[in-house]
Amino acid sequence: TGGVHAAISSRDLLSIVPELADFATVDADILYSLFSENIGAEHWTGMAERVAEKIKAGAQGVVITHGTDTMGYSAAALSFALRGLPVPVVFVGSQRSSDRPSSDAATNLLGAVTAAAYAPFAEVVVAMHETTSDTSIALHRGTKVRKCHTSGRYAFRSVNARPLARVVKGRVEVISGDYRPRGEGELEVRGSFDERVALIKFHPGFNPALIDWLVDEGYRGIILEGTGLGHVSSRCYGALRRAVEEGLIVCMTSQCLWGRVNMNVYTTGRELQRIGVEPLGDMLPETALVKLMWALGEASSREEALELMRRNVAGEYSDRTLYEEVRA
Repeated sequence: TGGVHAAISSRDLLSIVPELADFATVDADILYSLFSENIGAEHWTGMAERVAEKIKAGAQGVVITHGTDTMGYSAAALSFALRGLPVPVVFVGSQRSSDRPSSDAATNLLGAVTAAAYAPFAEVVVAMHETTSDTSIALHRGTKVRKCHTSGRYAFRSVNARPLARVVKGRVEVISGDYRPRGEGELEVRGSFDERVALIKFHPGFNPALIDWLVDEGYRGIILEGTGLGHVSSRCYGALRRAVEEGLIVCMTSQCLWGRVNMNVYTTGRELQRIGVEPLGDMLPETALVKLMWALGEASSREEALELMRRNVAGEYSDRTLYEEVRA
């Protein structure tokens, strides 16, 4: 599903890592071959359905090779679409082409296959370099991961959470015990997405006419990236009130990478809640976008979709704020 070179196939990628045969019996399949920026909701549905086919046919884990630019979006999408997942589903990519001496493709793929075969959890994760070296591959929960560097091999970070595990020397080392165990539940694909959702980043001078335009164009949801604890300027209030009255679901996330939205601290946040803007805690903006697309696609009413947004479906909400040193 895309990559540093869109023409590379899964079989091509597997051929450069013969060590895979020591860890698992691998059945390679090609679903899409395109740059990841061209992936949309229909591809997420296709991926979820294909993953379900493989699992029902007996696969004990699934690895999805994916371009890194939108891998976080796709990992979040499958986290919501695959309900009752019994085995790990591992997204993996590379920051550097396989023909470069510094390529991370082989190491990442080996770590991903190891995770799919041996990880104790049944969740959607992203497997990428933990640091600049080849010593470990971090396994990030699909709803809590973001690409934080344009080109570094350690580009992916778990945000407001720790990675679920890491792969070191062919073994899976669990970091967080808060996971869905392998083998539990009955797999169900709920892979409908409604793309009539916008992600809007507020900024000084923001023109609320953009919100009015989204309402007029028939959009069903808006994810706001507000400042700090979840704020936008008062000149946006009228447009937001109209959006809610017209039936749109409007949710608030923060532009800040760390921490969570709290719209009860200042009067501006409380006013936005009175208007009908829904705070989303520490959910990442891109995860919120995908989740609202999924909720609107799956729900039969606005109220049901809003209830799904409030529910912790796939670990997208953290129970508490995680404070840690931010690595440069």
